[in-house]
Amino acid sequence: MKKTSFRQLLRDPVMLLAFGFGSGLAPRAPGTFGTLAAIPFWWLLAGLSPAWYLALVTAAALLGCYLCGAASEKLGVHDHGGIVWDEMVGYWLTMFMAPAGWAWALYGFALFRLFDIVKPPPIRWIDRRVHGGVGIMLDDILAGIFAALLLQLTALVIG
Repeated sequence: MKKTSFRQLLRDPVMLLAFGFGSGLAPRAPGTFGTLAAIPFWWLLAGLSPAWYLALVTAAALLGCYLCGAASEKLGVHDHGGIVWDEMVGYWLTMFMAPAGWAWALYGFALFRLFDIVKPPPIRWIDRRVHGGVGIMLDDILAGIFAALLLQLTALVIG
């Protein structure tokens, strides 16, 4: 599969999910668009108890190991830019127990994108050395955890 279309995604549920319901088809910055696509889902998750929230995000991360690995194999490219399920899960981790409101949602978005793009240690090390679906997911999981820690620290200082 060289160039992926939305029509192709609709025929393949694995690719549809891996490409963030089509957000990964953005011609520029697909990771950013995938993270944007995660915001409405976070809004739905935000009302859950912390235990349920974390359980669903953990399930999404485990599913993502399969989805991202399978999509990568179908495309013949490790961590193809259009695979954005990992960004979605990373954002949901960033927003775990975040204060309510659009300002926090946008702050979490900015923090996650920063850590995902810059990839400070050990994120960069993992990104380069862990392969397959687990590798695709793991660097974004760590970026989400780093971003979540900074978001919670900010909330503690401001709040």
